[in-house]
Amino acid sequence: MARTLREAPWFDAVLAWYFVTVWGSGFLATKVGLQHAAPFTFLTLRFAFGLACVVPIVLLMQPRLPAGRELGHVVVAGLLMHAVHLGGSHYTQYLGVSAGITALILSAQPLITALIAVRWMGETLAARQWAGVLIGLAGVALVVWHKVDVREASAASLVAVTVALAGVTAGTLYQRTFCPLVDLRSAAAVQFAATIAVLAPLAWTFEDLRVDWSWELAGSILFLVIGASLLAVSALHTLMRRGQATRVTSLLYLTPIFAVALEFPMFGVVPSALSLAGIAVTCLGVALVTGRTSRRVHTESATPP
Repeated sequence: MARTLREAPWFDAVLAWYFVTVWGSGFLATKVGLQHAAPFTFLTLRFAFGLACVVPIVLLMQPRLPAGRELGHVVVAGLLMHAVHLGGSHYTQYLGVSAGITALILSAQPLITALIAVRWMGETLAARQWAGVLIGLAGVALVVWHKVDVREASAASLVAVTVALAGVTAGTLYQRTFCPLVDLRSAAAVQFAATIAVLAPLAWTFEDLRVDWSWELAGSILFLVIGASLLAVSALHTLMRRGQATRVTSLLYLTPIFAVALEFPMFGVVPSALSLAGIAVTCLGVALVTGRTSRRVHTESATPP
């Protein structure tokens, strides 16, 4: 029998590079969007458009809908990934914290994921992979060091970015553990609706839903919904189902590299020598984590999607 597309040896690599590219670019798209709407309002618009995109897909393709306990798990995972994570990270940028501090703190996710996966999820990491996790984090610090300005970090902004880190870490692991077989199309519809239900009242109460309508705002929302919330998040969950949690989340170390690379053509910011050295160190760390070991250390109980 011919191999399906998802069984092709290059499929995971394509998903991984797509996720890293879009996730890294998303920081700049968010920066543009937040110039036209406050965080909760911007996210409400983003997920309203996302829901408008995914509902026709669900109605047309009629995937299996989550129900009962699985429905509750899907909602919780979605709120952690979208409302908590993005709400925290967007407010961090909105409060004016340097991109370096934000990227550095959020890049601790692979390390936290490794600790959780080994302690509670039964994963076993080789010494090479532990070294890769630490080397990757050090590489990210070098990449964004020129943007780290602790004078911009207020107590509120540090709380916001810490909440974002907790949300994205808990959300990815929660969905992997409690709803590993949910259809990602129907899950997106449920999670977008739940996120709007939480964020829209916050936008109305604290931001009066003020929006400066512009083509830049529309482009930002379009990119973040189609490229990130629908496709990149689905790619991340698919990779999480198919491999080690630590191996997959180590890819997040690469996202600041794309943000730095895109700043040159978009804003004329030339990467420093320290950033270029950090890129090399980061890539080494990711290679150590994602490289295949001689024996399989962990097998997913769930079948591939």
